[in-house]
Amino acid sequence: MPEQPAEPTDRSAVRSLLRLWPYVRPVRVRWISAALVAVLASCLALVIPLILKWMVDGPVADRDPGGVWLGALYLLLLGIVEAGLFGLRRWLVARPLAGVEASMRADLYRHLQRLPVAFHDRWPSGQLLSRGTTDLMLLRMFLAFPLTFLLVNGTTILVGFIILFGQDWSLGLVLLTPAVPLMILCSLFETKYSLVARKAQDQVGDLTTVVEESVLGIRIVKGFGRNRSQALAFRALVQRLRSTELGKARLLAGIWALITAIPELAIGAALVLGTIQVADGDLSAGTLVAFLSTALALRWPVESIGFLLAMSQESATAADRFFEVMDVAEEPEPEPGTPGEGADGAGRGLVFEGVEFRYPDAGPGSPPALARIDLRIRPGETMALVGATGSGKTTLTALVPRLHEATGGRILLDGEDIATMERSRLRELVSVAFEEPTLFSATVGENVLMGAEDASEGELHRALSVAQADFVHDLPQGVGTQVGEQGLSLSGGQRQRLALARAVVGTPRFLVLDDPLSALDVHTETLVEAALRRVLAETTALVVAHRPSTVMLADRVALLSEGRISAVGTHQELLRTHAEYAWLMSGADDSGVLVPEEGSTR
Repeated sequence: MPEQPAEPTDRSAVRSLLRLWPYVRPVRVRWISAALVAVLASCLALVIPLILKWMVDGPVADRDPGGVWLGALYLLLLGIVEAGLFGLRRWLVARPLAGVEASMRADLYRHLQRLPVAFHDRWPSGQLLSRGTTDLMLLRMFLAFPLTFLLVNGTTILVGFIILFGQDWSLGLVLLTPAVPLMILCSLFETKYSLVARKAQDQVGDLTTVVEESVLGIRIVKGFGRNRSQALAFRALVQRLRSTELGKARLLAGIWALITAIPELAIGAALVLGTIQVADGDLSAGTLVAFLSTALALRWPVESIGFLLAMSQESATAADRFFEVMDVAEEPEPEPGTPGEGADGAGRGLVFEGVEFRYPDAGPGSPPALARIDLRIRPGETMALVGATGSGKTTLTALVPRLHEATGGRILLDGEDIATMERSRLRELVSVAFEEPTLFSATVGENVLMGAEDASEGELHRALSVAQADFVHDLPQGVGTQVGEQGLSLSGGQRQRLALARAVVGTPRFLVLDDPLSALDVHTETLVEAALRRVLAETTALVVAHRPSTVMLADRVALLSEGRISAVGTHQELLRTHAEYAWLMSGADDSGVLVPEEGSTR
């Protein structure tokens, strides 16, 4: 779980919203035009009280039906124009703001692809999903409605009070009295609401994570009969979110009640005072009608302030969460370097020189995961990497394609330091198959060709043949069959064979295989090994092995013990000379022959 960010402040909220400008700038003309149209439409509503004043003091007082009908026509035309302008505003902002949301979502996805694996190890996927969906939807809505109408309503209130003071300054002062307490209340509301809004959005991310894990792990949940316990855990998170949302609702209800009640009291006081002035002859009835109509027209702009501020705070929190991810540094681009190959070609192949690695979240003083790894795999050679569970085998293989960055030493490919290579070029040279085969919601062919986009159909079928994945031809649409999310429609062995096919499809110069045959049955494993030998003869390979049959694919074996290379040699040499290796390899191999113990020969 990532560290929780600091509590948001009004200043940080404004700063986050201002950072949206690069996304809004390309559509600024239409957005500003929409805002101006909305301001014009809103201010047109303030003309209605002036028409009413003319009607009351003129045609109504003079008992002129024609003038009344004319005034009604003016009001109808104003209403039609106002509705048309608001419709135009909607049309102006809908398409460009949908484009802004799409652009932000694309940038977030692109950025996530470029972040180091260590970032994805720390962050729950649900938190990232909620930032790319719910949060960006909130930001689009903010740009389309709250931001626009904060400007529109602010302008409307300003113009409205100018009209009110023009009609009667004393009544205008009565309505202006609540302004100071309302500003103080809104400031306090913003501070409290921003904290609750952030808490709620983080809890939505937690809830998304639980849902995703439950769906992906549905076989485990059902297999162990944990439906009830998972449902109870989910309900607990739902109750937490419900409690937070109710807290938001209470805050919003409180501010809305106050923002509604205080201006209503002021309007009531103005009505009483205005009625007295009309009775005394100091004010015309038409002016009082126009004044009260203007005051009532300003009710919604004033009362909506709480609602708009709430949406703005949620949007500011969404912007904080978006830029919280966007501000994480991407994998650094390599600095140009020079190949390290010697005159005798001693630097060729895959070479580890004093390589060290420590996980970013490792505690101070804790030993590194890998320490002083010195290992050379000659060109065309296959090296098996053997070690006990937790010795660092998978970590070492992840350093070759730079899924993690070595914290010490260097790794050379044909004499060139991988730290100076562009990642795209490095990952074209190095192909990988991980211990946990991951497939995507795509066709069989698309999954395999992720290993080499420009591979031909012949190379695709060759890779499937090497991985003994000919079962795909029996699927409904062959290589065009959709395998479903995570490939769960396939067996574990089938998924592993497709992952292996993906690794070998491009005939890579360097091949890194992390226990690629662990899910295969004995007979299929034998067939895969026979085909894989031909591939390994044409490449330089590092293969993590747990079984003697996999070790037999290698020319030499490296024993990794507690983050260090403790021995290198052939399988038979290590069996005779190294007790730990003999123990790791102990048991029956595929031929049914018992692997000899230390000091004996096969």
